[in-house]
Amino acid sequence: MMLRLAVVATLAGLFAACDGAPKYESGQRYDKGIRTVAVPVVKNATFDRKIAPELTDALVKVIESGTHFRVASEGRSDTVLHATIRTIDLQQLSKSRGTALTEEMALNVTVDYEWIDQRTGKPLVQRNGFRESAVFVASLPIQQPIDLARFQVVEQLATAIVDSMQADW
Repeated sequence: MMLRLAVVATLAGLFAACDGAPKYESGQRYDKGIRTVAVPVVKNATFDRKIAPELTDALVKVIESGTHFRVASEGRSDTVLHATIRTIDLQQLSKSRGTALTEEMALNVTVDYEWIDQRTGKPLVQRNGFRESAVFVASLPIQQPIDLARFQVVEQLATAIVDSMQADW
């Protein structure tokens, strides 16, 4: 009798857990109705000519490796991701007490981007003034090149932009 009661109680608990209500879901939440994304070359309104192709390449790699989307040409894609680099500036973070020369610098990059559904013409995500920064040590003895900071900020921007492409909760 006790065994039967325990089985009935266990089954009742299991059926209560299967009530059809929404549950917590882990993992990526990208729209399954979208299969392809076009990523034209990022536009650049700054002096730095290296950053636009690097950001374009990073966006393609993050989309292909981190989502179910496939990158396609603009004429064959469901959506298109347009981006424009608006500003790049260097900010002094610290200077040497002995020489008053700059030690640490921050490379700040501001981007506007828009992800458009080409089937409807409506924007899925639109963000202006999106900013990321990377720190590098400009002075001796380390003397890191600005290219190191550019690489880091490009990776951060690409990851953050693709993360924003997730479907709404």
